[in-house]
Amino acid sequence: MSFSIPPAPPIDAELKPVQDVLMESFSPALHAEDIPMLRAAKLAPDADELVAGRAITHTEHRIAGPAGELVLTSFRRTDHSIAGPAFYFTHVGGLIFGDAFNGIAPIVEYVDQFDAVVVTVEYRLAPENPAPAAFDDAYAGLLWTAEHAAELGFDPARLVVAGASAGGGLAAALALKVRDTRGPELAGQLLMYPVLDDRNNTVSARQIDGNALWDRTSNETSWTAILGERFGTDRVTAYEAPARAEDLSDLPPAFIEVGSAEVFRDEAVTYASRIWAVGGGADLHVWAGGFHLFDTFVPDTIISRAAVAARTSWVRRTLGL
Repeated sequence: MSFSIPPAPPIDAELKPVQDVLMESFSPALHAEDIPMLRAAKLAPDADELVAGRAITHTEHRIAGPAGELVLTSFRRTDHSIAGPAFYFTHVGGLIFGDAFNGIAPIVEYVDQFDAVVVTVEYRLAPENPAPAAFDDAYAGLLWTAEHAAELGFDPARLVVAGASAGGGLAAALALKVRDTRGPELAGQLLMYPVLDDRNNTVSARQIDGNALWDRTSNETSWTAILGERFGTDRVTAYEAPARAEDLSDLPPAFIEVGSAEVFRDEAVTYASRIWAVGGGADLHVWAGGFHLFDTFVPDTIISRAAVAARTSWVRRTLGL
């Protein structure tokens, strides 16, 4: 039986002019042939630019990874002295583009605010490195980070996995893996507009189709690069698409945020609901009128400031800051 999909929710009034401009520069529907263009574009500041003029230092760590050398970068204050919280970050980019610093700026703010340590991983990208390459790299980096808590200068009992967009999906997958293997203790999982479900068939996925940044076609392009012929089949694992997990019990506290006018709205809401259904803890924020990555593209708006404040409030409450 077929049914019509209602129009997408309206975009917030402050955000809409910016989205209109962005859609003139970037197609909402990205295809495989667009991946080189995305990789060539400078979409985020590098480590030096992130800390310019700030009392923050960054250090590169080259470690043995699943497929050779794996690069991690840590950030901490120049006057860092107390072992406090740490955030292990997995970056924006659909697992097909971007580098370790894409989308990390809000997390680096916690270095200043809370004297936190932040570590980010340069995981391998699809389609050259399909699943589970990115996850394997991210997990290896997380294990190294936890094992080197004393060297990095953080309290291992206050380690949070954090990720944005596809990196949010990786962070959720890391929390599942740690639970399943009784790996390093996690104090929380911070999931910013996470990519959780490869099936791409929710109402929000169908609503956001050709009419907003990162639409349903872009999502299909990304998942096809990651999973190949397994995309959308029953051969996808929970570490590749966390929504596939049969059991969401015994996970660390989750913060899940998403815009009402983006592809990932419904899968984020469902994930939070499933955590609650098994007695878990999740803060869910659906920002009315928000498009994907709205707080990154348009930080100086009422809705973006509210989103940052809610996220920071959860960090304070979860880590006792």
